Parts: sequence; C-alpha cells; structure tokens
Amino acid sequence: MKVVVKLLLLIGPLRGFTALAAALGALGNLCAVAVTVFGVQALLLTAGLNNRPIPPLDYPAALLGLSLLCGLARGIFRYGEQICNHYLAFKLLARIREKVFAALRRLCPAKLEGKGRGGLIATLTADIELLEVFYAHTISPVAIAALTSAVIALFVGAYHPLFALIALSGHFAVGGVLPFLAGRAAREEQSRLRDLTGKFSTFYLDSLRGLSELLQFGRAGERKKDIGRRTEETDALRGKLNRRESAAGALSGFLVTVFSLLALSAGCLLRQKGLIGIDGLIIPVAAILSSFGPTLALADLAGALPGVLASGRRVLALLEEEPETPEITGGATPVFQGAESRNLSFAYDGEEVLRDLSVSLVKGRITGLTGRSGAGKSTFLKLLMRFWQPPDNTVFISGLDVNRIDTAHLRRMESFMTQSTDLFHASIAANILIGRPGASKDEMIAAAKKAALHDFVVSLPAGYDTLVGELGATLSGGERQRIGLARAFLHDAPLLLLDEPTSNLDSLNEGVILKALREEGAGRAVALVSHRLSTMGAADTVYSLEKSGPNLMVSGS
Repeated sequence: MKVVVKLLLLIGPLRGFTALAAALGALGNLCAVAVTVFGVQALLLTAGLNNRPIPPLDYPAALLGLSLLCGLARGIFRYGEQICNHYLAFKLLARIREKVFAALRRLCPAKLEGKGRGGLIATLTADIELLEVFYAHTISPVAIAALTSAVIALFVGAYHPLFALIALSGHFAVGGVLPFLAGRAAREEQSRLRDLTGKFSTFYLDSLRGLSELLQFGRAGERKKDIGRRTEETDALRGKLNRRESAAGALSGFLVTVFSLLALSAGCLLRQKGLIGIDGLIIPVAAILSSFGPTLALADLAGALPGVLASGRRVLALLEEEPETPEITGGATPVFQGAESRNLSFAYDGEEVLRDLSVSLVKGRITGLTGRSGAGKSTFLKLLMRFWQPPDNTVFISGLDVNRIDTAHLRRMESFMTQSTDLFHASIAANILIGRPGASKDEMIAAAKKAALHDFVVSLPAGYDTLVGELGATLSGGERQRIGLARAFLHDAPLLLLDEPTSNLDSLNEGVILKALREEGAGRAVALVSHRLSTMGAADTVYSLEKSGPNLMVSGS
C-alpha cells in the first residue's frame, strides 16, 4: 500500500484526468449493463409481464431505442476513458523518466559505480514502461469497478436487498479478494524474475562487449551455454507465473458463475415466496449477470500487478535514494588560487585507498602523480571534484574546504578528464562541445588542436560533423581519448585534472599534447596522473603515491 500511495502521489496535477477516466469508464460499463436491462424490460413488456412500466418507457420500441442509445454511448465513453488513461500514463511516464534522470544525476558517480549496468538499464526501461500498466490499466479499473458495483447494488437492491448483498459480495470476491490472494502468492516469483532479468541483462551486455575476446580465446561456446542456462531458468519462472495467472483467470470465471447462480437461486426463492414479481426476478438477475466486466478486469490484473508494484518499488527506491555525496547549494564561490590536500586519508568498501596524503596544486605549475595501480591517484582527483566526499578539512580549493564550496561553482573551476572517455552517439563536434556548449567553432578547433585531434578530424569526409557511433565504437581508443582531452581544454577551467591523458597515444601525439600542457600550465594548475615516464617529464613536481604507508615520496623535477 505504501508503494501504491507513493505512485498515486506522482499523479499530481493530472488528478483531473484520472477522475475523468474513472467517471467515463463507470458510465460506459453502466451503459453496457443498461443495454441488457432495457432489452429485458422490452421483452417483459411485450409479454405483458412487467408490472412497473415507467412512462414514456412503457413501449417496447422506446426501450429498444434506449438500449441502442446506451450501446452507442458505451462506445463513446469507452473511447474517452482510453484516451484519458493513456494520456495520463504517457505524461506520467515522461515525468517519471525526468525524475529518474535527475535522481541519477544526483547520485552520480559515487553510488552508481557499484551498480550493475544491466539492472540499471532494466529499471530505466522495463520497470518504467511497466508502470504504464498501473497508471493506464489499474487506477481507473479499480475506481470503475467500485463505482459500477455501487450503482448496480443500489439498482438491484431496489427490487430486494438480497440482490444487493449478492452483487456486492460477488464483485468484492472477484475484483478484490481473488486479485489480492493471487498477487500475494506470485509476489516472490515476480521479485525473483526481476532480479534474474537484471542479472541476465548485465551478463548479456558483457557477452556482447567481450565477444571478440571470447572468440579469440575459444570461450564463446561456454558463454553460449551460460546464456542458454540463464534463459531456461528465466523462462521456467515465467512459465510458473503464467500458470498461476491462468489458474487465477479460471477461478475468477468460476466465481462469476457461482454468484450468478446465487442471484438466480435467490430470485427464484423470493419469487416463490411472492416477495417479487416476474420482473423483479428477471431484471435484477440480468443486471447482476451483465455487471461483472469491471471486476473481471481487476481479476485479470492479479498476475501482473505484483510485478508492476515491484517495478514501482524499484523506481521509487531509486528516486528516494540518498546520494553519498550530496550537492552543496548556496555554498562559497571563491576565485581559484590553488588546491591542496592535507593529511588526507580515504577508504571505501572497507579498504583504505589514501593515507596521510598532502599534495599542493599550484597555479601556473604542472603537478605529476605517479604510483602503482590502486595507489589512489584517480581517487584523489575524484575527491578534488567531490565526486566522493572527502573528510572535512582535508581537501581545499583556494584555502576553503571543498565540502563548503558550492558544487556547481566547484565543477566550473575544474576540468576533469577520466581514464575512459565516454562518448555520446552524436557528432565529434557535439561531443567536444560538452566541455562548453556555448563555445564558438574557433574555440572548439583550438581545443582540438591542443589535444592533437584536429588533423585527424579534418581528414574525415564529414569533418567535425562525423558521427562517433554508439559509445564511440567507430573510433580508436586514442581518438576517443583525444576527444576527452579536447573537452577538458575547452572547459577552460583554472584547475585541470588529467587521468592518464596519453595512455593510448603514440609518441608523436603525446609530444603535441605535452607541449600544449606546458602552455596551458602557465595559466592553470594542472594535476597530471600517468604511468609514463615521458609524460611525467612535463611535470614541475612529481608526487609518488604508494600504499605501503603514510610517508609519501615527494620529488621535484
């Protein structure tokens, strides 16, 4: 119920469409019942068995005409209900996608680095899409079933209260008790299916990305078997859920038959005792028999609803997840004068990465950071960016603790090039301009030249308009790396953080980039992480980070 309430709260300003859809749906279903009722009344009137004709409906032709009008109205109301429901669902899904992206932006990157990509993709696609079932095919049907049941109970209760009791009991059993029990029984399987699907997505993505390596080392056949095994496991669980859903459908049909027979039996008993006329027997029974449509729709949801609510629970959990490093708004906005760490120690996942690190990044100088893999070089840069929150009073920008500086302002003062450059399925120009969207074409080209990228780009038929493909698949590692470096140069921040900027480059391009770095270093503070001795040669000061203890080797060069 908590999940349902929270999902309903997301409707917000679209509540009017929800109410309108429910009203139109209830009117449509009542019109469907009225078609049967008016038709039966016309037959009874023709046979002279209707003891309570109501002028001007005391003519069969009038009743049949009204039945026809109700049939037409049923179609109109049904169309209006579907339009409202789907408008509501698609608007809400768009709103939820925006909220999810905003949540990921808030959580990134500290919390997302440990999440399986496949599970996250499943949440962003399948889970959000499945919420369409809740907003378009659950909220309105519940309201429609409740309204329809109430009106039918009042109508048949006018003939005898026993009819009202049977109608309400039948609708509650078919549309309430049965979906609840069926959903409760399928809850664990639905959650397990979602977990299996997420893990399978991650496994399949890994298989696709590493297919060339699998083929190279002869492991593709083994991987194929693993995919087949996981597919069979998932299909077996889906089959179990489908069987549960089929059983629930059969049981709902059985319950409708039971309560229809109860209504018929009650009518016959009341007629035998002279408590109702022949019309009081046939009309209420006909109304009850034709009124189970909305409650059967709820019964049909019994198998899918646990999965829908499980998806809703995961989406809500993502929206409500607290970031490890909350953004600071309204903090200090200093002018950049330099950066440093003082006795910085940092650990995550229970493992110490940095211990007593003291480093100074001076404006106008290039500071090199070297050391073994895992020594904390990349972590130090991320702490400067405040991707992770450092301990208070250990990392400073312009003499101020980074935990007191406005996050947006901090990121404007820093350009960070990561080890692996992420590219978007867009042009080379669009990927570079991420560094500063308002930059001119000349500024973009100047940044590309500094990154030794310009000559390569102009050799392409479409130049800077060349599409890089999904994840930059059409480019080499060195070309992707130079696009990332061009972004960092274009951002034009006073603190430049470069994580292995030349690892995929040949010596010629490395030389061009190091020359540009020396020129950039005249006006900026540059932190340069690299394993290459040739790259470290551009640094004015080199810090050697090792995990062996708190005493860090510091050397000038």
